[in-house]
Amino acid sequence: MQFKKLLFLIISALLLLIGCDSKEENKPKAETETSKEKEIQTKYQLETLGETPINLTYKNETLNVDEVQGKVILVNFFATWCPPCKAEIPHLINLKNKYKDNFEIIAVNLGEKSGQLTDKSVLADFANEYKINYIVTNSENNFKIADLMGGVRIIPTMYLFDPKGTIVQKYVGIVPEEMIETDIKKALGK
Repeated sequence: MQFKKLLFLIISALLLLIGCDSKEENKPKAETETSKEKEIQTKYQLETLGETPINLTYKNETLNVDEVQGKVILVNFFATWCPPCKAEIPHLINLKNKYKDNFEIIAVNLGEKSGQLTDKSVLADFANEYKINYIVTNSENNFKIADLMGGVRIIPTMYLFDPKGTIVQKYVGIVPEEMIETDIKKALGK
């Protein structure tokens, strides 16, 4: 039993240190913005796999999602080709189920290794295969949000926000479920 725990900790530590490069340099130049434009636009609409897009505003390190008010929000930057991103999905599903009334996850797809947006049907198949039970977004604005929130370069990268929209924690690489749960409880004031 000790060996299994030790092996789990070693694997978790390796995955934590290993993330997937989001290949920002492969994005077409038309998708990049000047820093002056970034300062102006802070509100974005992100297309989801569902029928309803979400509208979010990120300004001064504060997040507001029109469709999700009064909940702890985890923004998860990921890609379908990223092994650590896939490995953390079961943990995110567990947390979503456990805190469903007070917690929401918004998965922000950062497209393919080529820098192009993932085809919606491919992403839908991925979400079905992994039984994802949280919001998955797929739009050109995903790349802009990644830049706006600090220039996400490694995936998975996640940001945890309290119900008021203030950043509680930033995670880079795969993170143990227990660590995220501890931070969710803190954000909820438990």
